[in-house]
Amino acid sequence: MKLTFLLVSLIVFALLSVTDAAAAAKKGEKRGAKLRHVVCFKYKEGTAEAKITEINQAFRALRQKIDGIIDFEMGKNNSPEGLNKGMTHCYLVTFDSEGAREKYLPHPAHKAFVALLKPHLEDVYVIDYWAE
Repeated sequence: MKLTFLLVSLIVFALLSVTDAAAAAKKGEKRGAKLRHVVCFKYKEGTAEAKITEINQAFRALRQKIDGIIDFEMGKNNSPEGLNKGMTHCYLVTFDSEGAREKYLPHPAHKAFVALLKPHLEDVYVIDYWAE
């Protein structure tokens, strides 16, 4: 009886794992992979460094306000190649799933951040990808 229960439990667990993997694959998710959200800004000429610092702090604070953000990095461009097309600041937000990203975009904390940022933003580009 115990052996039968153990075998049935293992089969059910295996089937659930396959189902989870299939659902993730269907959404473009990869098991163990991380969804990266790369955001690069070009601030308007004359934007004060104090304002950029405030925006940076507000962006970083989203990690504590929105579930599903598992990491955040940021930095100012220092590439010697000159291929940044005017973008000066780069931000990397890592999500645990596409569902987390779907909640992030319309989240009130994200919208408040965008409202703070928008008057100072000259240009932006965003690229999302599954890190391998």
